Amino acid sequence: MFARSLPYVPRRPSRHAIRLACQVVRERDFKLVSREIVEVSENGLLIRPETRVLTGEELIVSFMAPFSRNFIDAEAIVARVVHGRRLTDGGPALGIHFQNIDQVSRAMLVKYMEYLPTRAAYKRTLS
Repeated sequence: MFARSLPYVPRRPSRHAIRLACQVVRERDFKLVSREIVEVSENGLLIRPETRVLTGEELIVSFMAPFSRNFIDAEAIVARVVHGRRLTDGGPALGIHFQNIDQVSRAMLVKYMEYLPTRAAYKRTLS
């Protein structure tokens, strides 16, 4: 019998359900895109949009880290546009991916996310 070694597959960062105030603006015209975060992860956010935004647009994000008074500022790009047509969607949303975030802010975000429920656990409690 041969031993089979499986290739290493890195896990995606877990998403955490939270409602946070934020300011997300488009980089090209500084128009306000969103004021509310719905989910947070190490690599990005899910936000509620106030204006129409296209996939690939560059954004500037500023929000206060959960359970602290420290602000996190980052440059991001729109990775996904959720139109909210499915029954499982909670309405329109934007998935944004951090492009430029300093290491201290990322470490602080990861540290404070330990105290937040994961998205899967949050959905189980709603059912």
